[in-house]
Amino acid sequence: MSTQGITEQDIADFLVNTPGFFERHAELLASIQLSHPHGARAVSLQERQAEMLRDKIKGLEFKIIEMIRNGQENVAIADRLHRWTKAMMLTAAAADVPAVLVQELRHQFMIPQAGLRLWGAAAAHAEAEFSQAVSTDVKSFAASLSQPYCGINSGFEAARWLSPAEGGGGATSLALIPLVRHVEGAAPLSFGLLVLGSPDPTRYTAEMGTEFLARIGDIASAALVRLLPATDESTSAG
Repeated sequence: MSTQGITEQDIADFLVNTPGFFERHAELLASIQLSHPHGARAVSLQERQAEMLRDKIKGLEFKIIEMIRNGQENVAIADRLHRWTKAMMLTAAAADVPAVLVQELRHQFMIPQAGLRLWGAAAAHAEAEFSQAVSTDVKSFAASLSQPYCGINSGFEAARWLSPAEGGGGATSLALIPLVRHVEGAAPLSFGLLVLGSPDPTRYTAEMGTEFLARIGDIASAALVRLLPATDESTSAG
């Protein structure tokens, strides 16, 4: 039989469409030699297939290990978030909530530096550190944030609110999280800013996701709204 004009694709198509070929010629499987992927020696077809299967299994094992690791990390983060939220809920005095919020946030999430300021707090809290005056620029900046800001500390006023960790230097990267009050039937009202800082310039970057920081902001806002004067709605509801 002439083999002139037969291509490799023709042979491949023949083998695919003739599944019984190697059953009728089983001796060929033992005699076929292939190049080893990690050396110059030749191996049998069965050994090459086994090697490919081992590589595939190893790749799946790595993926499973990564999934387990991610799951464990997510559980650990959820536990820390739970402990932080619980600590604020167990704080009886409203005036103590800001200090507990910052202290537990630093402790649970290993944040080197953290601080906050509120504006428009009730008169009873006028002398508290968290109620100290901030500039109009800070208030405008906080009101403009639709999501937390992360990036290099380029001289932000909020960086001066940070309480540095023992032995820590100045903050080179920051996360600025707006605190917002939501009242039904009214536009969201910005009433503060939570700032997280680190001497590590890569801790908070413009490329990082902000979903988790936004959740931190939502919880912090819900805890700190107790320090604001009651709205007409909350007064009537009480």
